[in-house]
Amino acid sequence: MKNLFSNIKGDAFGGITAGIVALPLALAFGVSSGLGPTAGLYGAIFISFFAALFGGTNTQISGPTAPMTAVSMVVIAGIIATNDGDVNKALPVILTVFLLAGLMQIGLGALGLGKYIRYIPYPVVSGFMTAIGVIILLTQILPSLGYYPKEDMEFVSQFKPQAEEVILENILKEEAGEGILVLEDFKETIARADEVSQDAILKESQTLAAKEASGALGAIKAFPRALQNINWLELILALGTIFIIYGFKRITKAVPSTLVALIVMSGIAVGFGLDYRPIEEIPSALPIPNLEIFTTFNLSSITPYIFTALTLALLGAIDSLLTSVVADNMTKTKHKPNKELVGQGIGNSIAAVFGGIPGAGATIRTVVNITSGGKTKLSGMIAGVMLLIILLGLGPVASQIPAAVLAGILITVGIGVMDYKGLKAIPSLPKDMKLGPLKLSSEVVIMLIVLLLSTFWNLVYAVGIGLVIASLMFMKKIGDLTAGRSDVKTLKEEAWKDEIDFPEHLKEEVFIKHLKGPLFFGSTSEFQQLTLQIPDTASYVIMRLGRMQYMDQSGLYAMEDMLQDLKKKEIEVLFVGLLKQPRYMMERIDIIPDFIPEEHIFTKFDSCVKWIKQHVNDKY
Repeated sequence: MKNLFSNIKGDAFGGITAGIVALPLALAFGVSSGLGPTAGLYGAIFISFFAALFGGTNTQISGPTAPMTAVSMVVIAGIIATNDGDVNKALPVILTVFLLAGLMQIGLGALGLGKYIRYIPYPVVSGFMTAIGVIILLTQILPSLGYYPKEDMEFVSQFKPQAEEVILENILKEEAGEGILVLEDFKETIARADEVSQDAILKESQTLAAKEASGALGAIKAFPRALQNINWLELILALGTIFIIYGFKRITKAVPSTLVALIVMSGIAVGFGLDYRPIEEIPSALPIPNLEIFTTFNLSSITPYIFTALTLALLGAIDSLLTSVVADNMTKTKHKPNKELVGQGIGNSIAAVFGGIPGAGATIRTVVNITSGGKTKLSGMIAGVMLLIILLGLGPVASQIPAAVLAGILITVGIGVMDYKGLKAIPSLPKDMKLGPLKLSSEVVIMLIVLLLSTFWNLVYAVGIGLVIASLMFMKKIGDLTAGRSDVKTLKEEAWKDEIDFPEHLKEEVFIKHLKGPLFFGSTSEFQQLTLQIPDTASYVIMRLGRMQYMDQSGLYAMEDMLQDLKKKEIEVLFVGLLKQPRYMMERIDIIPDFIPEEHIFTKFDSCVKWIKQHVNDKY
């Protein structure tokens, strides 16, 4: 507890700032999920507070994030569709799935599986993150144009025959459940069908229309109709929001541009009395637990979603631990991955009980917290309390926010969440596989498969398929390399024979490191520790790469990051025995010659030592 209050002023400022940054995003993610802004706010309050209290990263700010919301959106839409389009009827099942995901996260942390998250290959993460951005962009185009399929009666009327079919099917199921033999007592069916009102048919038609226009593919299908029915006021509000978010960043980053856009555009809409569409009403009362999760619990209604809950748990784990690594780099600390998973799981479980959407560690909010002075868990807890105060004090005010403004905010989130580093690398990655007459890059193929399957089919299965393909390709590559170099034995970390005569007086200035085996997605974590091993006296590092037969994209970026760190410390790097495939990879993204010029690459260690004797002075 003593450590918790060791930085009260910094934590208070960091937490309050992060809470303010989280507000527009929490509301926007809530609306995007399909459960409304209140669910986003509840998720942000409880996850932020409890994940900070029980988690393993001191400066982490948690809450609804783009990836978690994108998966939640799919889950929510699916469960609502199976419950006659009634959100209230579907809510207990939805929240039970979210609670299950939270409990699974606690289980992952308790079993010590946090350290295995790093084995997910870069192309899978890259394809998934870009898909999240594309999904958010596509699904927010309709609300930013002011088009809502459920309210387009011409569009809804197309589904009337289908709606009648669904209603009749439900009547027949009802009768079968009651033991009525339809063909023998058809009058009963007719009587029940006569009782079906036009309102019931309309409601079912609207449910089917909303389902048809949901998701990325649905948004593309509905786009032509949206263009014919543009609400210009809504579009101007959305575009104004986007303009302020990007424009205000150029003026100053001291105040969050998302919050400025929210206040300015909402102020204009309310102040001028514009006829805009507001978000759903936000209650300004304390959150109440949704006990229907427990009282109406039915295992059969949850069973189809167990795999989905596991996906949410794993995605939340990856999302949070990636943010923890960012926090570590900024604060020079070390997070506890398993404890972090337990904390995230507790936060998500409590949020689900109170009706909030799931979340994870949020990178931007965590960075804001650290740069504003946050250092301990208190900062994340304060961010949660800050959002609760806003909910209680400003609920009715927040209910006046235009829906188009939140759509504009989400469009900028979608653009920002895409992995541009991975996309830029597509043309330069080596074409290491053949598909018929075509030569392709295996890393690019994996990334594009995950991207396309995630966007247009299923986020959950896309990651699984990506992992399987990446694993099979990796096994083939390593198998091929092992067969070609089967005489290589493992070596202890000790001086090699040709290093025994290395000049004694230069041993403090020159640090020698051996890389033995491939540098791939499973070994990058250990490799990233390399800069920490280098003594302060060193001004040169010799990297012996003769036994590093293979490097994948994850390894390539780990190498690039390490070289950037060493360059900042003014430490020169020399390569000895660089093999063909790693060299080719490094040339593709200009590590060679930008970081490592040709004169710093040596075939033999002897020639490297000769160069060292000529260029390195004995300082110590």
